Amino acid sequence: MQSSKTGRAGFHPLRVSEVEQLTDDSVAVTFAVPPELRETYRHTPGQHLALRRTGAHGEEIRRTYSICAPAAPEGETPVLRVGIRLVDGGEFSTYALKELAVGDTVEVMEPMGRFVLAPRPGHFAAVVGGSGITPVLSMAATLLARQPDATFCLVRSDRTAASTMFLDEVADLKDRHPDRFQLVTVLSREEQQSGLPSGRLDHERLTTLLPALLPVDGIDGWFLCGPFGLVQSAERALRELGVDRTRVHQEIFHVDDGSAPAPAPSADAPAHATLTATLHGRSGNWPVQQGETLLETVLRARADAPYACKGGVCGTCRAFLVSGDVRMDRNFALEPEETDAGYVLACQSHPATPEVELDFDR
Repeated sequence: MQSSKTGRAGFHPLRVSEVEQLTDDSVAVTFAVPPELRETYRHTPGQHLALRRTGAHGEEIRRTYSICAPAAPEGETPVLRVGIRLVDGGEFSTYALKELAVGDTVEVMEPMGRFVLAPRPGHFAAVVGGSGITPVLSMAATLLARQPDATFCLVRSDRTAASTMFLDEVADLKDRHPDRFQLVTVLSREEQQSGLPSGRLDHERLTTLLPALLPVDGIDGWFLCGPFGLVQSAERALRELGVDRTRVHQEIFHVDDGSAPAPAPSADAPAHATLTATLHGRSGNWPVQQGETLLETVLRARADAPYACKGGVCGTCRAFLVSGDVRMDRNFALEPEETDAGYVLACQSHPATPEVELDFDR
């Protein structure tokens, strides 16, 4: 796992400086960063932003979107550009595509996330699907610009050419770094004039394709990003090809499309439980109400509790389990090393013992 910002992030109102239509169902939104927040929004390639707005009924809506722009060199103002794809019934994505305009102000959380690639020498590869290109575009662009000896192979899957996000940006990378950037595109619903046949990138196909493209054992870091099914297929293929697990990093998009397993019910949860939590140096304890997650318990008393997606994907609500035991419904954000060290996702955790203590500050 690469290093990343570890401090607790807050929100700041940022002005929208550009809204660019990428495809019929996606846009790229750029936010202006004022001089006093330049260091606050300096990101590591692969990190994301949580965006916040108030819904029609006064409810708070938060969504996370990955930064697609390269990381700014030291001393330069960061470019905050995110890719947003329309999701059926998605309140924020619908707002972004149909209403958001230049000059509007959006509450933007400071960059977060541990699915990152800090520029370093080596040979790297990514398997992405759909909007999973967004963080990987930042990784590849930053790496190739800063490390003249580094190479990057991008295997991307999209439905059709017309639905492909950041088509021009990826083509530009290929033009600027023809010897160090390898691009393989697979369309699942459209035949290409050249390149690979159409069809899904499933486990069987990836197991055959990846060794034919590049020396699998010689890759210093694999980055998998996209829908649950694609990421799981790629992870399984790499495991069967003998790739060390520590070299594989993944970020899941769209886990609520029926492809991810549903959380298993628990019959041994305590009838009554109390949570003690430390956040921003202050501690408190509260009873856990029946069925609620530990994040929901904290939010009843502390509106500043960190979260973004509430789906076990972004990792914003990561906390250290000081004492007691918890049951996590899902975990698509924490690496095994993190869970082994005692970290949990508060948005997915339920008490498994009468007393539980979390520390959000570690």
